[in-house]
Amino acid sequence: MTDSSQSVPLSLHHPHRVLGILAVLVLFLLAGVLAFKISEKQGFNQLREAASHQLDVLASAIDSEVTRHASIPSAVELNRDVRTLLLAPEEKKDVHQAAANRFLQNLNDHLGGPAIFVLDTTGHVVASSDWIFSHNMLGADLSYMPFFRGAVAGTPERHYAVDNIRNEPGYFFALPIRDEQQDWKVIGVAVVKSGLHELERRWLAQEAPALIVDNNGIVLLASPPEWRYTTLSPQAPEVLERIGREQFAGQKLGGEPLDIAIDAAQEGTVVRLARQEGIVFKALQGKKPYLALSRHLPGTAWRIVVFSDLHPVTVQASTHAALAMAAYGCLLLLLLYLSQRRRAARNRLEAQALLEKANQELERNVAARTVDLSDAVERLQKEVVERQRAEQTLRAAQDELVQAAKLAVLGQMATGITHELSQPLGAIRTLSANAVEFMHRGDLATAEKNLGIVGQLSEQMGGIITPLKTFARKSPAVPAAVDVAQAVDAALFLFDQRLRKQSVTVDRKIEPNFWIAWCDQNRLQQVLVNLIGNAIDAMAEQRNRQLSFALATNPDGQLALSVTDSGSGFSAKALAHLFEPFFTTKQPGEGLGLGLTISRDIVREFGGDLLAEAAPEGGARFIILLPRAPASAPEVLP
Repeated sequence: MTDSSQSVPLSLHHPHRVLGILAVLVLFLLAGVLAFKISEKQGFNQLREAASHQLDVLASAIDSEVTRHASIPSAVELNRDVRTLLLAPEEKKDVHQAAANRFLQNLNDHLGGPAIFVLDTTGHVVASSDWIFSHNMLGADLSYMPFFRGAVAGTPERHYAVDNIRNEPGYFFALPIRDEQQDWKVIGVAVVKSGLHELERRWLAQEAPALIVDNNGIVLLASPPEWRYTTLSPQAPEVLERIGREQFAGQKLGGEPLDIAIDAAQEGTVVRLARQEGIVFKALQGKKPYLALSRHLPGTAWRIVVFSDLHPVTVQASTHAALAMAAYGCLLLLLLYLSQRRRAARNRLEAQALLEKANQELERNVAARTVDLSDAVERLQKEVVERQRAEQTLRAAQDELVQAAKLAVLGQMATGITHELSQPLGAIRTLSANAVEFMHRGDLATAEKNLGIVGQLSEQMGGIITPLKTFARKSPAVPAAVDVAQAVDAALFLFDQRLRKQSVTVDRKIEPNFWIAWCDQNRLQQVLVNLIGNAIDAMAEQRNRQLSFALATNPDGQLALSVTDSGSGFSAKALAHLFEPFFTTKQPGEGLGLGLTISRDIVREFGGDLLAEAAPEGGARFIILLPRAPASAPEVLP
């Protein structure tokens, strides 16, 4: 028969022990929760302070970039040529337009504004700084633009918009032009368009997500870039269509709203965004919490919003909660130890043994944690070493690919080089034999004349070989002052045979010893060789083969070298993937698709960039942006 007393639950024998254990567990959990909440609040406040500082920095940079051209319309308003043009009768406007255009062009060149133009009271452009270009703004109707409607009414305006001429975004400053002889009547509008290229470049470099939104709730700039022209909250399609038509040159606005309350973000609010991978957001990976903090940009209708990842705050709070629970556990053990000592002498040894066992377990846990931390540090150090080694390997591979491309070009030109050298060599052999014969005859004058011709032919062969030796040389990239015209001529020399064989007409509009860039001459020549080779291949099936070179200065002060061919050009789809590794429009087996990728990396190492676009007259155009050589730079490399 079973003893029934053994089946009675512990709670019936010792209810106070059960209640004590429950109380300890509750206090244990409360300690963890309290530590978590306190740490989370402190981390939240620190994150908000850091985000506020980031807002200050971004706001200062944006204000400096956007408003640096705000005073230009005032200079335009005071110009006599502009006023004469606006007040002239319609039949005489052409006479005064040229002077106004030249003034705006000179002002734009001096101040560095992307575009300066003057509107009449009907909203048509009557003078523009870009009048020298075929694709200019003269005659354009901008009466629908909000900045024009406000300025023609007598109020200075500043507004973000996308013009329908170049389809480029910018910040427009508009100032009414008044005539004091007609009781200060508005006779026109002076406008300067401030480009946002540099701002966009800096903006996309932000590690944390951020955006700029206008007063309509439309995102103007953002990192990631796919947020651009989305909305913070859902809006009516007809409203978005109207704003897109008036302000964004007909571009489609909207998409999936970000669902962010901009007013709540002024003091900081928690939002959930798609998980971040680099600066690209993947919605399929789920959403994670961010602290959204916004601020109004003075002088504009914009508001800037930065997002700070709350995950580190949560991790830190969890760590503090764990430490608090561990500390409470240690305190509990200490109290238990003191309680055991006050017990009877018969239980003292047992209590001491239990306490020693607990201390040993704690030490083992600490030792295990120490080992784990040491292992983590060691793994991190190994990862750093591996990453450095990978970067070195990548750079070495890139250099080897550049050298291989050089040798491939020299191999393609081997036949032409042989032809160029065979004629002087044959003449040297004949003249040398004749000189020996004349010397035997005693005709030293004729022998000397033949030897002089041999010397000239040797110099001619040296002129052929020297560019080839320079191009084939494998050397590290060392920036120096480089004559761009000289680099173009050296690259064209390497293709002289192919150009003549395929009847390619070369148009080089570059003055020597005038356009001086700060880069490595050998690497710049390699980029030009790659672009010229691609252009020749693209024009193989064309009847008219025209290769053009032009050089100008962009608004950022960089040299813009354009290479334009009359080939078949490329589609919009190909343009989007043009600089991706292993992408090529050539037939299989004719290329690896690495030339343009390597060329862009080379130019970016100089501090420039490589761009591609469809030429207006057909074909393709590549633009090499190069920094100017500083005034203190040494002489130009030969």
